[in-house]
This record gives sequence, C-alpha cells and structure tokens, in this order.
Amino acid sequence: MRRVFSQFIFWTILCGLVYPFLIYGIGKLSFAKESQGSLILRKGKVVGSELLSQKFESPKFFQARPSAGGYNPETGSASNLGFTSETLRKQVDERKNYWLSRGGEAEVPAELVFASGSGLDPHLSPAAVEYQLPLVAKARGFSDEQIKHLKLLVKDSTEYPQWGIFGEERINVLKLNLSLENNVETSALSTAEPSTYRSY
Repeated sequence: MRRVFSQFIFWTILCGLVYPFLIYGIGKLSFAKESQGSLILRKGKVVGSELLSQKFESPKFFQARPSAGGYNPETGSASNLGFTSETLRKQVDERKNYWLSRGGEAEVPAELVFASGSGLDPHLSPAAVEYQLPLVAKARGFSDEQIKHLKLLVKDSTEYPQWGIFGEERINVLKLNLSLENNVETSALSTAEPSTYRSY
C-alpha cells in the first residue's frame, strides 16, 4: 500500500508540476512571442494579436474578413447558415452593397462577403487586399505616386506558403494596417524606397 501511495505521489508531482513547468519554461525561452499570444505592440501598447482578426471602422484602413461572432475572441464561431438560407443571402447582399457603395468593382471577392469558419481569421488573400487598395487610397486622398508605394507596401506585407509548399499567399490585415499607419506618419509611404518600409 505504501508503495502504491509513493508511486501516486511521484507521478502526480512529475506529471502535474514538473512536466507542465518544464514545457512552460521551454515555451517561454524558445517561443517567447508565441507563448504570449503573438501580441502586437505599437508605441508600447498592445493593439492586438497576429492570430486574431479585428474590425476596422474607418475606410482609410483595409477591412478584415466579416465575422459572424462580432470579432469577439470569446465567442468566435461560424454562423452555421447554409447556402439556401435567406438570412445568409441578405448578409451577403448587404456586404456586397457596402463595397459597391464605396466604389468597388462589381465582382467582390468571396472573402469580403462571407465570414470565415472561426470568425476571427486575421488574413486575407492578396486578391482581396488588392480589391480594397484603390478604395483605401481614395479615402486617404493618395496621389498616383503614393498609390504605387502603397502597392509595394502590400507586396512587402505578403506572407508566403510555409517552406514554399504549405498554405497559400496571405496578408495579415492588422499588420498591414499598422504598417500603413506607420509609413503615413513618417512620410515613408510617399518618399522612401521599398526596402525602408516599416512593416510588422
């Protein structure tokens, strides 16, 4: 009985204390940023996470993919609405009309009218970002030269497939908007060479 009890104490300490703290320590040392939620700082303040989408109200910023959960990380989820749903059809029409009202092209990318499965997808395809590019430029009153630099900034913000084979090209919307704001504030958007852009 004493041996059984000793084994119980040993494995409880090993699996319940030693192992968790060991893994936590390894994570903190080897993946410091990831273990804290991949948080993004701007001017010393946390403004979001690379892993979570945010809603941007101003037309001066690139808009993230629609969220069925209101961009709330605690309730992030899909809507479970099927393609035959009248509610889904109305939502899609409303989102499409939003882009058309801003002067967007008639062929709106699906990512901009359909919510993602998690409701918190932080990325958009380059095509969905390029669709918004002239609209953002118009809202900011950019000149033709500034638009050229904005295109280069978008290209510089593009993430490529992992190891060249896993996933697709994508752009983190939050990081792109922060890069845009930084370059506007420093006038780099209209004067700097692409290699000097401050991107996240």
